[in-house]
Amino acid sequence: MADRVDAWREKLSRIHAPVDLVCPPASDFRAQQCVVPLGSALVWSSVWSPQTIRRTPRLIRGSDPEMIHLSLITKGAVGFRMGGPDALYGPYELRTNDSSRPFDIFLGPQREVVEAVSVDVPRARLALPSDDLGRVIGHRLTGQQGVGALLTALLTNLMDKRHSYTVVDAPRLETILVDLLAAVFANALDAMDSLPAESRRRTLALRIQAFIRDHLHDPGLTPATIAAAHHISISHLHRLFQDRETTVSGWIRHLRLERACEMLADPARRDVPVHLVAVRAGFEHHPVFTRAFRSAYGMSPRDYRRRALLQETGNEGPAADSVGTDRQTTVDSASTSPRRLLRG
Repeated sequence: MADRVDAWREKLSRIHAPVDLVCPPASDFRAQQCVVPLGSALVWSSVWSPQTIRRTPRLIRGSDPEMIHLSLITKGAVGFRMGGPDALYGPYELRTNDSSRPFDIFLGPQREVVEAVSVDVPRARLALPSDDLGRVIGHRLTGQQGVGALLTALLTNLMDKRHSYTVVDAPRLETILVDLLAAVFANALDAMDSLPAESRRRTLALRIQAFIRDHLHDPGLTPATIAAAHHISISHLHRLFQDRETTVSGWIRHLRLERACEMLADPARRDVPVHLVAVRAGFEHHPVFTRAFRSAYGMSPRDYRRRALLQETGNEGPAADSVGTDRQTTVDSASTSPRRLLRG
C-alpha cells in the first residue's frame, strides 16, 4: 500500500501544493481523479477512501504556489481544520483552503467513501484583496443557494459534460469559473461591490440565465418579470444580452424549444401528448408552439418525436475535441499508473 499512497501524495502535491498523506493502518486504500485544466485553473473530480491530508508549516516554507482550493462535496463527509475548531462538511457544502495556511482534511471520518468536485486557482486570479480572502477561506459556504448554487451547477456540468467542450471554450470557461468563485467569496463577505464591474456584470448575467432556465415552464416569464426579479431596468436586461446575438424573448423561446425536444426524444415520455409537452416547456398556446417548432427544426413536433425515438443513441464525439487534457488517474490495489482518457 505504501507505493500507492506515495503515488497519490505526489499527484495531489502537483495539483495544489505539497501535502502529507496519512491512511489508516492496513486500509484498502483507493483514490481516483479526473482533471480538466482551464488555463490557470484546474477542475477535478475525485473519489477517496478514508485518509487525512495535511499541509504543514514546514511544507509551506518549502513551497507555496499561493493557490486557493474549493471542494464541492457530493457524497460522504469531510472533516476540516484550519486555524480554528474542527468542522464537518456534508454533501453540497463548499469547503475551502489556502496553500499559504496549514490545514488538515479528514476524508471519510466515519469510514465512508468521499466524492467531490474541486477547483484550484491562483490567489492572484481572484479579484479580491488577500485580507478579504483570508476572512472567508476556511469558512463554511453553501452550494445550494444564490451564487453558490451557480458555482455548483458550473462545476458539476464541467465534469459531467467535459467531452462536449472544445479547446476554444477553455478561456471563456476559465473566466466564468473565476468570476463565480470570486463572487461566492465576495457574497460571503457582503462585498459584491468590491468586484470589478465586468465581473459583476458577467455574474449577474449568469444569475439571470439560471433564473430563466428555472422558470421556463411559466408562460408569464417575460423581460419585464425577469428585470423586476433582479431589480434592474428592462433596458439594462437587454444590454446584458447584447453579446448573445438574440433578444431576451428569443433566447427564452430557444430554451423552451430545446426543452420540448428533450421531452419529445425521451422514450420514458413517449406517451405524453404533444400539447402537454408544449405546456411543460412553457408554451401557453399549442398552435404557437407548433409554428415555432416547425420554423426552428423544419418539421412538426410529432415528426421530430417519431424520428428521435427511432435513432440510435449512445454515440460519443471524438476524444480529441475535449477541453485541454482530461486525465483520469486511479490509484488502488490493481493499478498505480495514470490513464489518459482524452487528448487536447
